Amino acid sequence: MNHDYYQSSKTSKMKLPAIALIFSIIGYFGGGYLKSQIASFGENEAAEVTEDPSSTTDSGQVTAEKTEVEDEGSGDPIRDYETATIQLFERAAPSVCYITTTVQRRDYWSRNTTEIPAGSGSGFIWDEDGHIVTNYHVIRDATSAMVTLSDQSTYSAKLVGIEPSKDLAVLKIDAPAKSLRPIKVGSSQKLKVGQFVMAIGNPFGLDQTLTTGVISALGREIQSLTGRPIRDVIQTDAAINPGNSGGPLLDRSGKLIGVNTQIYSPSGASAGIGFSIPVDEVKWVVPDLIKYGEVRRPVLGITALPAQYAQQMGIKNGIMIADLSPNGPAAKAGLKAIQRLEDGRIDVGDIITRINNVKVTDINDLILKLEKYSPGDIVEVRFTRDEKEKIVKVKLAASRSE
Repeated sequence: MNHDYYQSSKTSKMKLPAIALIFSIIGYFGGGYLKSQIASFGENEAAEVTEDPSSTTDSGQVTAEKTEVEDEGSGDPIRDYETATIQLFERAAPSVCYITTTVQRRDYWSRNTTEIPAGSGSGFIWDEDGHIVTNYHVIRDATSAMVTLSDQSTYSAKLVGIEPSKDLAVLKIDAPAKSLRPIKVGSSQKLKVGQFVMAIGNPFGLDQTLTTGVISALGREIQSLTGRPIRDVIQTDAAINPGNSGGPLLDRSGKLIGVNTQIYSPSGASAGIGFSIPVDEVKWVVPDLIKYGEVRRPVLGITALPAQYAQQMGIKNGIMIADLSPNGPAAKAGLKAIQRLEDGRIDVGDIITRINNVKVTDINDLILKLEKYSPGDIVEVRFTRDEKEKIVKVKLAASRSE
């Protein structure tokens, strides 16, 4: 047996308990020190988070001010969104009004006339003169209308003008200036699908109702009461119900971008598909209604042959001129209408195919294309005569002279 090895092993075995004891002592006192440092560090951090010299008293106690700010949701996206929506509604609601209409009924036996409620809808204040914009179908066939403002004051309204093909109408009330807060008018040119929108109206007679949503689609087409299409209509999922008609559709800044006009619903209640007339159409129509009582359209001075008769004559593309207004723009430019010759044959006349190189298919299409211009503008009219294409410049006239 190796004596040196035995001695070293014996010495090592004796040293192990001592070393263990030393580490235990160090761990006990060192651990306690470490815990105290951690606790001290945590207290210092808490003091740095909660204590604000600007919100403490002379005794060093923390006031409740910071806690109250945190409870208000400062910096919380959800709370910020709610606050913005509330503020937007509070700013826009005073511009929205409630419209009720009545019709006169005469008793057959007594011949007495009574006023019977006809319907209700929404509208909004256009200017400080008391002009109210709404849908034509809201006041259609009504003999009288009453307008209730957001402050619950009610005024008798008189009809200023209508444009059935755009489903728009203008009323006027004699209200004090302090009660009239005109709506802020925006633009519908640069709208995007997915953009936040807000509708304010009076669905089912419940005044000052707010619904929110997004623009679901753009460039839709709906039919007006005259059968003429209304193009570039805004589709939204903001709930629109009966009574919302004529109310405003607003963007995130509270500006008018459309007039709520129709819903798509088999049941008559909101199905998440509502339509609004774009504000750029409204800005074009309303000033004419206020000034003339009707829209002063740019016209060529022609009467178009109905499409079904033109198709029977083999005309599939373009507008066949059935008649010309005497001394109208088209007549002055030398355009020819359809006519019967002495031998009984029919001279087809001219067929308009393009306006400023933009294709036109029927009379509704022509009217909508001309809406982009003003009376007095000169347009290039392309047409066919005797199967030959010709071009002439025409100065547009107004549908109603001043």
